[in-house]
Order: sequence, then structure tokens, then C-alpha cells
Amino acid sequence: QVQLEESGGGLAQAGGSLSLSCVDSGPTTRYAMAWFRRAPGKEREFVARIHLRNLANIYYADSVKGRFTISRDNAKNTMYLQMDRLSPEDTAVYYCAAQVIPTIPYNSYPDKSSYTVWGQGTQVTVSS
Repeated sequence: QVQLEESGGGLAQAGGSLSLSCVDSGPTTRYAMAWFRRAPGKEREFVARIHLRNLANIYYADSVKGRFTISRDNAKNTMYLQMDRLSPEDTAVYYCAAQVIPTIPYNSYPDKSSYTVWGQGTQVTVSS
């Protein structure tokens, strides 16, 4: 059963924008959600995180800070990632993920192990 479903990926030119969505249909309580990405030949890496009890509690990877914006509409159970000023280095499969336990170790928010529910990913390709 697919609990998280990403959409909005596609092809963009360098300097352009794309917006990703992640619809959450899972039954378990979520405490935070995040976006990760995996570029060709690289490990899956953290992109951004938002706490669902305090939507102002947000973290970004340094590589996307100032260019990407994470948000969440709790009424629609949907998380978003607005990606601006894209570069070819942003080319990757983007995944959304959910944290289903109330607390995680301090500063472990970028760790894949903090999230136990994952979507199947959506491809983002940025051409130069």
C-alpha cells in the first residue's frame, strides 16, 4: 500500500523552477516530514524537513537553502517543495518521507533512519 505519493517532477532548465507535491494517505500519525534526493551514482541525501506540529520548524540542506521552500498543508495531508533557481546539480530522484515516532535523537533530522515511511520518488532533471 502506497502511503506517500510524490508528483510534480520533470524537466527544467537551469535557473528555472519546479514544484513537487507529496500526498500522504497513511493511517499512522506523522510528526515530521522531509524531502530527500538521490542523484545518479550518489547516496540518498537530505534536502529539507518540516515539523507537522510546528510548521515554522524547518531545516534545509546547505545546498538548497535560499532556493528551495518546503511547506505543508495539514488539511490536505500534502507536503510541497518549491524549487527555484535550479541547477544541473539538483538533478535527482526526489523522495518524500515521514517520521512516525514523536522524537528523534538531537540533530538526527538529516538521517534517513529517522524516517520510516517513504514514497517511490519522482525524477527531476535540470538541463544546463
